[in-house]
Amino acid sequence: MRRSGVDGKAAAAVLVTMVLWASAFVGIRYAGEHFEPGSLALGRLLVGAIALGAIAVVRGVGVPPRAAWPGIIGSGVFWFALYTVALNWGERHADAGTAALVVGVGPILVAFLAGWLLREGFPARLLAGLAIAFAGVAAVGLVDSGGGSTTRGAVLCLVAAGGYAVGVVAQKPALRHASPLQATTFGCVVGAVVCLPFSGQLVGDLARAPAAATLSVVYLGLLPTAVAFYTWAYALSHMTTGKLGATTYLVPVIVVVLSWALLDEVPGLVALAGGALCLVGVAVSRGKPAPAVTAAR
Repeated sequence: MRRSGVDGKAAAAVLVTMVLWASAFVGIRYAGEHFEPGSLALGRLLVGAIALGAIAVVRGVGVPPRAAWPGIIGSGVFWFALYTVALNWGERHADAGTAALVVGVGPILVAFLAGWLLREGFPARLLAGLAIAFAGVAAVGLVDSGGGSTTRGAVLCLVAAGGYAVGVVAQKPALRHASPLQATTFGCVVGAVVCLPFSGQLVGDLARAPAAATLSVVYLGLLPTAVAFYTWAYALSHMTTGKLGATTYLVPVIVVVLSWALLDEVPGLVALAGGALCLVGVAVSRGKPAPAVTAAR
């Protein structure tokens, strides 16, 4: 049985991951003005795969064992590819802060799937948290474009949250057979392969985009993808999926601050209220149960 405490390195990895992922929402919002959702995803994943591949070669990391591949493929398809494309598309219809608030329901979905598929516990409070969070998503979806969001943006960000949740749960078993660097590197490669149909768009967008937008894509590939996905996988190998997933509710708060400071964007009042409801749902879902009903682990 794994000890319940979290070591300092894992905690540091979580902090790095949260800050870099928060910056990604802002970077996507800017780069998305010049790149299509699919081409932006492919460009980001190609940069990430090259960076991670170089690190893997230098460190002498080989191909993961066969037992790790189902989880790696699952994380590559659902998290690296689906999540990235859906989020890029969603941020065309919602500001960075609102998108992060909706995607913030992901931890509930992670805990729900982890409790069901990984047997990490399936407390009844998840249902209450899920209901509250989805009420928040509905509120965000009701805001018109003048308030910074649309129903389409909310739905796409919810799809991204679902892809994230499935990918996280798929990756967890793979880490029993592969190192965090292996799982992240090959998951990113799988995601890039899935996004190859957007190659034509990427070539065209690169030819037209200003240098600053292209550098933003490179940044997204190097830091929020290569570095942050690796630090996430490291933390995931030292913590339960549900506990780690709960830490991501910090991301929306960081995103709102960054988008205000860098993009001069602030979600509308209704969107903020709906997003706050999403975070309340996450908090409810992760609250400690009474001893009598504590799930066995």
